[in-house]
Amino acid sequence: MSGKILVLGATGTIGKSLVAVLVAKGESVKAASRGGQAVGGAEGVAFDYGNPATFAAALDGVDRAFVLAPTGTEDVIAALKPIIAAAAERKVKVVLMTAWGVDAVDEIPYRQVELFLIKSGTPYVILRPNWFQDNFLTFWGHGVQAGAIAVPAGDGQSAFIDTRDIADVAAAVLTTSAHDGAAYPLSGPRAIGYAEAAALISTAIGRPVAYKASTDEAFIAMLTGAGVTPGYAAFLASIFYPVREGWTAATTNYVALITAHKPRTLEAWIAEHAAALKG
Repeated sequence: MSGKILVLGATGTIGKSLVAVLVAKGESVKAASRGGQAVGGAEGVAFDYGNPATFAAALDGVDRAFVLAPTGTEDVIAALKPIIAAAAERKVKVVLMTAWGVDAVDEIPYRQVELFLIKSGTPYVILRPNWFQDNFLTFWGHGVQAGAIAVPAGDGQSAFIDTRDIADVAAAVLTTSAHDGAAYPLSGPRAIGYAEAAALISTAIGRPVAYKASTDEAFIAMLTGAGVTPGYAAFLASIFYPVREGWTAATTNYVALITAHKPRTLEAWIAEHAAALKG
């Protein structure tokens, strides 16, 4: 593997971390984003999921690519199939990030994307991460600062994962062929409920933060009131069903096996981000 590595979403949370890890490894990286700006020592390239005319320049000189859906997309099939097809046509290895548990039913849109990649004939690795620890800041930060995390998770638990661990795994599988053809569910070290997470945050920032179990309807209304489209709000509500059913409470050891370091804990993430959580 002597070509460049294309990282989609290079200005996002996972993308920035992945670019940094790959550059530190001495890899030649193309950082793809809508604006096309350089990121962390990587070459910048303009890329738009909805504009296939941007694909050729993004894939030029590339033999490996990290692919994930753009934040806020309501149709992962429409967003991801075209770029996967373009990569497969060039025999570019694709490391695809989907989500925890999407392989349960073939009708799940993310699973349909996975199957499309598998059948494409190009080398691939699939990563299925659990809920992100970073969500407590990126998605629920306003709630934390207001004193309440209101999500429709019921009493369910999730083995929250640090996005830097996802980036570390992605970097590892992008730089060897040893994992080609594999699919890895990725998790943090233990399952934690939202009430416990709120208590941990409360201790770290020195003021009360409560967990308020919401209904799907109330959650959707809150999101649309904040400007989220109704379709994406409904999607976000729907992905809490596996949490309530206990499906996201499982853990795996793939982070440690692939990266040779233990997965980062939610407690450590909260301590590191306490100032930002406090606001």
